Formats: sequence, C-alpha cells, structure tokens
Amino acid sequence: MRKLVPLMLKEEFRMHTSHSSKYMFLAFPAMTVFFSFAIAITSGRIFESTPMSQLMLMIHVGVFIYGISVGAFGFLGRMYVERQWGERGFLVAVPQTLPISFKKTFFGLYLRDVIFYVLLLLLPATIGLAASIPITHFQITSVLFLFVSAFLSFLVGISLSFLVSVVYIRNTPAFVAAVAALLLLFIGHGAFGWFPLEYLLPGLGLQFSLPPFTVNLEYIAAYSILAVALVILFDLLSVLLVQEKFEPKKSGSVEYALPGVEKRVTFAKKYTTLLSKELVDLRRSGTVTKMFFSFVTPLLLLSFTAWFVRTGLALPVGFNTVFYGAMVGFFGVILYSWLNNVDVTDYYATLPVSVPQVIKTKLIAFVIMTTWISTIFVLAISWLNNDTSLLWLALPVMFIVSIYMVVMIAYLTGLRTNSFLFDPGVLIKFSIMSILPDLCLTILSFTLSDPGQVIFSVLGIVLVCAILIGTTYMLYRGIDQKWGRTEFGE
Repeated sequence: MRKLVPLMLKEEFRMHTSHSSKYMFLAFPAMTVFFSFAIAITSGRIFESTPMSQLMLMIHVGVFIYGISVGAFGFLGRMYVERQWGERGFLVAVPQTLPISFKKTFFGLYLRDVIFYVLLLLLPATIGLAASIPITHFQITSVLFLFVSAFLSFLVGISLSFLVSVVYIRNTPAFVAAVAALLLLFIGHGAFGWFPLEYLLPGLGLQFSLPPFTVNLEYIAAYSILAVALVILFDLLSVLLVQEKFEPKKSGSVEYALPGVEKRVTFAKKYTTLLSKELVDLRRSGTVTKMFFSFVTPLLLLSFTAWFVRTGLALPVGFNTVFYGAMVGFFGVILYSWLNNVDVTDYYATLPVSVPQVIKTKLIAFVIMTTWISTIFVLAISWLNNDTSLLWLALPVMFIVSIYMVVMIAYLTGLRTNSFLFDPGVLIKFSIMSILPDLCLTILSFTLSDPGQVIFSVLGIVLVCAILIGTTYMLYRGIDQKWGRTEFGE
C-alpha cells in the first residue's frame, strides 16, 4: 500500500493536469488559501449576525456533504475497471492482469482521495485561517482543533459514501434500503429530535468539546472514539464488500436497441442518432440510477437545511418556491458532469461528427433527464410548504436557470467538465457566472414575502431571467466557435 498510494496520487495529478498546466492546477489550493484568509479577516462582521456555533454547524455539514460527494469509489472503481479511457488505464484496474486484489486497489483509491482532497481543500483552508491570526487574533490551537474535527467529519462522509456506493454495486435493493435508513436518521434528528446531530457527525461534537467553546475531556474522548470507530467500520465493510471479479452487466435487451430508441427521439432532428446512442449508453451503463441519486440527494439536503434554518434555528429566512426553483436549476450542473463520464469520446474521432455536435447532444439529453425530476420536486416542495401560489413564477425560473447553467458549463468545459473545473481560470469564470444570478434570484425571492416589494421583486426576477435567456443563447451559439477545432481526446 505504501507504494500503491503514491502511484495513484501521481496518476490523479497527471489526469487533472492533462487538460491544463500543473501550475494552473496548483493555483487551485492557492485560491483556497486566499479565500479562506479573506473570509477570516471579515469574520468579525459575520459573527455579529451569526453565532459561532451555527457557523461551525454549517462548516461541518458542508465538509460532511463534500466527503459524500467525492467518496463514491464503488461507482468510480467499477467504471475504471470496465472501461478503458482511450489509451489510458487506471491502477485500480490492474488486478485484471496482475497478482493484486481489487480490495487492495479500491482501498488504495479511497486513501488516495482522502489525501488528495485534504491537500486540495481542507489543508489550504486551514492555512488561510492560520495566516489571518495576526489580524483576527484567532488562537492557533482553535484553528488546529477546527482542522482536526472537520477532517473527522470529512472522513465520516467519504467513508459512508464509499460504503453506500459499494453496496449499490453488490445489491440495488440493499442500496435503496441504506439510503432510506440514512434519510430516516437525519429526519429523526431534524423533525423529531430523537438524538443530537453530534451522534451522526461526531466531528461536530468534538468541535463543541474543544476551545473556544469548552474543554470536556470525556466528550473529547467519546466523540473522537465514535468518529474513528465509524470510519473504521465503514471502511472495513466497504473493503469486504468489494468484488474480486468484475463483469459488465448484460444489457442486450431489444427494448434498448438503437433503432427503437431512435424512433422515439426524432424531434431532435439532426441530433437524433447521437441522442439515441447517448440514451442507450446511459441506460446500459447504469448511469441513470447514479445520476438520479446524485441529483435528488442534494435537493433533499437543501430541503432539510432550509427546514432546519427556519424551524430548528428559528431564523426568519423566506425560503419559498421561487428560491427552490432557482436552486434546482443550479444543481443541474452535477448531471452534466455525469453525462461526460459515461464513456470516453476518443472513438468519435473516427466518425464524421464534431465536438460541438456531441456537446449539444448531451445538452438535449440533459433536458430530457432533468426537466421532469425538477418539475416534480418544485411541485412537491410548493405543496408541502403550502406555497403553490408562486408556482407560476417558480417553474419558469427553474427551467431558465437549468438551461443557462448547463449551457454555461458546457461552453466553459466542453466534454471535460471534471478536469477543466480544476483550472483556476475556468473555475473563476464559472463561479462568477453562477454566483451572480444565484445571488440575485435568492435575494429577490426572499423579498417576495414583503407585500410592498412584490412588484419590484417580480420585475427583478423577470429581468434576471431575461438576461439569462440572452446569455444562454450567446453561449450556445459560441459552443461551435470555441470547441469547433478541438479534437476528441484533447
């Protein structure tokens, strides 16, 4: 393992720098240091409106979710094993030809990503906080305690995601049961208060047992042991459940043959054949299920967070249907990245198609797959919140934002979304182009609850949506110019 993990880290670094220089990639943690420092020196004003305990709660929940989002090694590992990425293979797949077990390579994949993402985000953020000490007068011990406790929350999240993804590979009903059990646990805390949140996030409990909150040696020991025990348990079960032999699932059903699907998507006109192939690939690869859960899970977490802020923290924040419609649109970016991970596109170089054609095909597939889920979610959340009067505005906002976000990310990253988002230049453009409309729509949606501001808010939302429509059109047209000369595999 001492030799395997460094090689996997080198492999990951080379993969991310293959589409940008290593200096551009290394600028990402440098940006994290800068933003952490900037937030730290403005923390005085933040503490005026938000207690430190609530900030710690948000940090730990965010880090936990971050761990879940990067820890689906069961999905990734199987994908690496079953597919060759052009001329490249991955170390996790070497048991097919070398005397080493998949259990060892999958656990190596887990250790690789723990180290990689700590170095990429958690450690730079801590360095930024430490650099602010001469200005903020934070205690260095408090900064270190935050790093340790947040690291434990991250470990619990990434280990849990590892386990759940491996369970999915072994048994889909068991996966559904595991996800339902997790949701029940969080609902049990949030809705019924059956147990403290610290039982689910022991890193948070450790944080509240350390300075600057208090010093309780018993709680420090208890939460540390609980966190480490959960991580070891999740990792042990994950490794035990990893299969020693991977065989692609049989999916030769006539129902999903290309001609049959092609007849159903004739509305796509010149993209009909490419679109039908994309849909067949999605179904046969099992990516549809992964995309569904990767899209629905953040929506459920968003709903829980909004409910917790309004009910648990009793903060007068006006989360309404328009707000949810906007947020649903922004989460759609997750699905576009999945569409680019179904299979390699290098073989398209032998066919009479261009990169822009494939990009636009994926955009059509995105609309087909997300529109109905997003609509159902917004309708359901409006009914649950007794806020159906704003559906006439929320649904158009949802659709416009969804299309804008996916076209924007397609324009910026093409067919290499995951790699190009590590390029600081692309990341800055993406952040600006996503945060600005998100912030405007969020603020305007909150003011809808003020009777004196309704007309102003509606007009403002309409104006933002009009700007997004115009921008979407220009970006869509610009895909041909930006990616027209790009070769597949570049």
